[in-house]
Amino acid sequence: MSPAAALRWHWPEYLIEAWGLGMFMISAGVFTTLLEFPDSPAHEAIPDPVLRRVLIGLAMGMTAIGIIYSPWGQRSGAHINPSVTLAFLRLGKIAPWDAVFYIIAQFTGGTAGGVVVAMTLRAIFAQSPVEYVVTVPGPAGAGVAFAAELAISLGLMLMILFLTNADRLTRFTGIVAGLLVATYITVEAPFSGMSMNPARTFASAAASGIWTSVWVYFTAPILGMLAAAEIFQLAHDTQVVCPKLHRSPHQRCIHCGYNPATSTRFSCADRRPTCGAPMSRRRNQCRRQ
Repeated sequence: MSPAAALRWHWPEYLIEAWGLGMFMISAGVFTTLLEFPDSPAHEAIPDPVLRRVLIGLAMGMTAIGIIYSPWGQRSGAHINPSVTLAFLRLGKIAPWDAVFYIIAQFTGGTAGGVVVAMTLRAIFAQSPVEYVVTVPGPAGAGVAFAAELAISLGLMLMILFLTNADRLTRFTGIVAGLLVATYITVEAPFSGMSMNPARTFASAAASGIWTSVWVYFTAPILGMLAAAEIFQLAHDTQVVCPKLHRSPHQRCIHCGYNPATSTRFSCADRRPTCGAPMSRRRNQCRRQ
């Protein structure tokens, strides 16, 4: 499919990816400011920094779950992360031009979300320790931050691939992803700020002008998730299914061609061997079934 055709037919999915990361950035900005701005009543009521980080993690985990299971998230697949999109591209589950436009949308939407929060909260969003919710290495340095980002990205993508390819567990993918986000923010954030997402880091850096060790967040998450794709392929002899974190028979899939308006028999939700396969192969498998 040409880029013009991809834009013409798949633009709703691209806009959803922009919306998803934009909402995630708005949520991150609002909850972090609420709990970390020194003059905030919530900050004064909760003096323990670890407890505040737990609460921020829970808020962001719930935000991720809401995006994934929302009707819009079910339509695009709720990647909201270039690293996730690139891993599925490596597995052949998303078309190249769709991957390009997903990534452009993610960067655009994330940056827009960061700008909205910055324009709304102004000085309190810029003040330390909120500081535009930037992701920068902790006291241990960039090397530790790189290793930490690599590890958590690898773990998240392995979980996504394992659950989305397990019939009985696939519906829990979004919940487990949200729980991992919450856990990572609580445990890993002191080492790297917990990004796993180049577009999320770019959004904060663009709003703040703080680009400290940005290379960490543009390399480690991508390498970690690509490594997860390779590990999954080596460990499983079955074809990876659909590049959606939650599949629904009520939403079209631009990756396998399913359209609920014209077909009720085959969908990402009920035809594991065919979802994501080329249309010719999908039709051949359907005839054999």
